[in-house]
Amino acid sequence: MNRLAFASLAVLAAAGATLATAPAVADTHMEASAPELERVLADSRRDGDRARDQYRNPAGTLAFFGVEPDMTIAEFAPGGGWYTRVLAPYVMEQGRYVAFNTPARQPAEGEGWADTFAARTAQMLGAPEGKINAFEVGEMPEDMAGTVDRVLIFRSMHGLNAADMADSVLKTARRMLKDDGMVGVVQHRAPDGASYDDYGARQRGYMREADVVNIFEAAGFELVEKSEINANPKDPADWEHGVWTLPPTLATGEGDPKRSEYLEIGESDRMTLLFKKAY
Repeated sequence: MNRLAFASLAVLAAAGATLATAPAVADTHMEASAPELERVLADSRRDGDRARDQYRNPAGTLAFFGVEPDMTIAEFAPGGGWYTRVLAPYVMEQGRYVAFNTPARQPAEGEGWADTFAARTAQMLGAPEGKINAFEVGEMPEDMAGTVDRVLIFRSMHGLNAADMADSVLKTARRMLKDDGMVGVVQHRAPDGASYDDYGARQRGYMREADVVNIFEAAGFELVEKSEINANPKDPADWEHGVWTLPPTLATGEGDPKRSEYLEIGESDRMTLLFKKAY
């Protein structure tokens, strides 16, 4: 769906969505799996990641999404691998980890992103063959259709919106999900009452919650529940340089006199949404 169409949909979304009954898995699975997740979060591979747990709240976020260690989990655009170092070892023994991404420029020689990512992640974890898989949108293996329990999209919806690629990514998500599978989303959140011109047509990293919901509804999903687990009320989300003003990017540089203010605020205010197939 073209991003310019979101503005016309915003009026409908402003009336609010009627949410379906939230799944019980977020409450019932944690007693059994919490020790396993605690072990993963304490692993030495995450020594460089752990300072950000206070902003990304991995234990609470994965509980809200109903992620369990025996599931098949698909992470979109793993990037630097912060969540990969949580998800992959968490599900590796009992479940399966999958990464998928938008098409990347292929090198003239050698392997592409999917092969190199899967090999690198498997090596990092000492994972057996088949436990770590990766593919690019448009090249999903046919045998993956209907096999995934959760698709997780962390802080990537603004990029998909700007590139008009949300539709193709969410169509892929629908194909890979089981009938009762769901999509968990964490996204930088624009302020209440924000205009489309400031946060839709203009790339600032933040998005209006109504626009995110509209994107998913247009792709055949419905909102199940939302959480404030990743909210940061200190973030006014109105930075001239967008979300990248704040940690960890700190895009304005060390010479910015407001740098200490950005550090005090911490990472961005974020919405946390859970979707299921609408039909």
